[in-house]
Amino acid sequence: MPPLILIPARMNSTRLPAKALALIGGKPLIVHVLERALEAKVGRVAVATDSPEIAAAARAFGAEAIMTRGDHACGSDRVFEAAATLDPEGRCDVVVNLQGDQPFLPAGALASALALLEDESVQIGTVAAPMAAEEADEANAVKLVGSRVGPRRLRALYFTRARAPYGDGPLYHHLGVYAFRRAALARFAVLPVSELERRERLEQLRALEDGMRIDAALLDRAGVSVDTPRDLQAARDAAARERQ
Repeated sequence: MPPLILIPARMNSTRLPAKALALIGGKPLIVHVLERALEAKVGRVAVATDSPEIAAAARAFGAEAIMTRGDHACGSDRVFEAAATLDPEGRCDVVVNLQGDQPFLPAGALASALALLEDESVQIGTVAAPMAAEEADEANAVKLVGSRVGPRRLRALYFTRARAPYGDGPLYHHLGVYAFRRAALARFAVLPVSELERRERLEQLRALEDGMRIDAALLDRAGVSVDTPRDLQAARDAAARERQ
């Protein structure tokens, strides 16, 4: 079965409440992310949300929306619930969590993350890109610290909001894409929130602390993600430039 591509979204985002419905170029953020997922043509796409308003926006666009509980600790927990609803028999071996803050997700990002699962030792595939110098000390720009295992591939050792690693060399901006083997997602969802996950506010650390292997495909660029009001304005400016 093709992968399930699920976009978790909620109204009560800490840094930018209701960001899923924020308009960028006249369209809600969640619709931009849906467009990127559908353009990739790698699997069935749906929004997983606890918000009737977000579900309505997705359905107005013509997309599927699955209602989930409101008490999930992170997006991957919400994705696990939605996957069980859409595919209760577990026929899809791979489930992708595409975070709902990626309106300009680079073409090929989903396919690159999925390709990493061709290596049987990898439980989760993700993507990263070289980080701009001005983002290095920005807490909302998540850094991936990894060991190079191929020309455009890293094995993740850590994720952090701090500037890391120390010293000269590139920094890598992690993008919110997680291609889970179905068994890895099920394993992740029953784990308690980990100490580092809570401290850094990064869900992928729960998987690393449990010993799961996460590899990242390296892209040429990251694109604008939306976490704060400043990011939202940058996304609106980018959309305006695209229309010119």
